Amino acid sequence: MRQTSPHPQRVPRRLAALVAVGALALTGCGGSSNDDATKPPGGTASGDAPALSGDLNIVISSADASDKAFNELNEAFKLANPGVDAVVTSVPNDTYDATKAAQMTAGSADIVVISFKGFRDTPQYAADSKTADVLLAEAGGYLDLTDEPFMANYNPSLIESVKISGRAYAVPTGLSYANGVFYNKQIFADNGLDIPTTWAEMEAVIATLQAASITPFGIGGKDIWPAGLTMLGIVSGLYPSGDAEQELMDGLWGGTLKLDEGKQLTVMERVETVFQAANKNFAGEGYDVQPSEFAQGKFAMLPDGTWNHTVITEAVAGAFEIGFFPMPGGDTAADNAYLNGKVELMLGVNAASKNKEAALAWLTFFSDPANYAGFVTGAGWASSQPGIAQGEFFDSIAGYTAEFRPLWEVFWIPNNDSGEAAQYPFNYPAIAPLGTQSAADAAKAAQEAWAAGF
Repeated sequence: MRQTSPHPQRVPRRLAALVAVGALALTGCGGSSNDDATKPPGGTASGDAPALSGDLNIVISSADASDKAFNELNEAFKLANPGVDAVVTSVPNDTYDATKAAQMTAGSADIVVISFKGFRDTPQYAADSKTADVLLAEAGGYLDLTDEPFMANYNPSLIESVKISGRAYAVPTGLSYANGVFYNKQIFADNGLDIPTTWAEMEAVIATLQAASITPFGIGGKDIWPAGLTMLGIVSGLYPSGDAEQELMDGLWGGTLKLDEGKQLTVMERVETVFQAANKNFAGEGYDVQPSEFAQGKFAMLPDGTWNHTVITEAVAGAFEIGFFPMPGGDTAADNAYLNGKVELMLGVNAASKNKEAALAWLTFFSDPANYAGFVTGAGWASSQPGIAQGEFFDSIAGYTAEFRPLWEVFWIPNNDSGEAAQYPFNYPAIAPLGTQSAADAAKAAQEAWAAGF
C-alpha cells in the first residue's frame, strides 16, 4: 500500500498549472460572481460558505502510470485547498475489493473505484449475477452524482451506459479500446491494400498478404487473454450496438439463441480465420514480445488495445508509420465504424463518507477539463471527455470513438452456474492452435456448458 506525501517546495510545471486552474474552478462554486475575486482557493473570504477542511481518502487500485497521475492531481488539489488532508491510497489489484469493502464499511474511504464490468441495469433473469457495486448503488451505498455539474464534462453516451435505474454514480476517469488492429502502413502500401471496413475486405487483405508470403496477424497467446481481443473485435462487428448485444444476451439467457448456431457460430468461425492467419505457434508466445516482432515486420497487423500504443510506437521507433482501425468483424462498414471500449477506472463517492463536501470538490477539480487533460495524458488512457487533445495517435482514431460503445466482455453477464467454456461466452481458448478444437466443436462445447447452468 502506497500513500502520497506533500512536497510543496517541489511543484512540477504541470502541477502548477493544475493548481491555477483548479483554484479558479473551485472559487467559482457556491457564491456570487461579485466576490469571487476575494475568495481563497476552495473557500470564501466573506464567510458565506466555510473553506474546505478535514481528511479525504481516495482509494484506488494500483497501476504505475495512473498512480503517478492521480498523485500529481491530488497534490495540486491540496495546494488549492490547504485545509483538506487528501491522501491517495493505492492498493494492489488482487486485494483491492477486500480493502475497499472494509474501508467503506468503516467510513474511512471517501472516494473509491467502482468496477466498470457489469455496472449497469441488470436484467431480472440475471439478478443473481449482479455485481457487488451494482448492489451497493441500488442500496444507496454510493452518492448519486447525476445532478453534479461536473458530470456534464463527460461523454454523454458513456455516462448513459453506466447508469443504474437512470441515475449516475460513477465518474469515468479514462478509456481503453480493445477491438482495434494496429497495422504497418508500409506493408499495406507496398501491397496495394486499404483499411478493411467489412469482413469480406478483411478476408481479401488476408489473402493478399498470404500470397505475398507475409504473415497477416501477430498474437501473443501464452497468457490466453490477448487472443481474446480478436474475439471481442469480431463480436463488436457482428453485434454493433448495445441493443444488439442486449438482444444476444436476452436470447442466450432465454434459450431462444444458441452458441453453436447463427451469428454466434459465425463469431467462432471468424476468430478461427484470424487464428489460422496468425504467427506460427502463437499459443506459446508472450504478449510482451509482440510489439518488437511487429516492429521487425514479422506480421502486418497486431490486434491490441489502445493502452499499448506507446509501447508499440516506441518499439517501431519510426521505422514505418503505424495505423489503427476497428476489427471489421461485421458484414457492413457501418457495423464496423466504432471502437468499443471499457472504462479503466470509475470513481464513486462512499455514501458513508464523513467528508462528502471535500469528496465532491475533489471530483469537481478532477473533472475540470484543464486538470483532466493532464491526468489522462499522464495515465496513458483515451479521454472520457470530448475535446481533449491527446496527441497524434488519439487524434487519428477520434472518428472511431465519437460514440461510446461498451466491449462485449464488460456488457456480458455470465451465468455463474454454467461451465467454463461458456463464461465469455464465446469459447475462443478452445480454437486451434490456441486450443485443439475447430470453431464448430468449440462452439458446441460452449453451448453444452451454457445449457448445463439452467
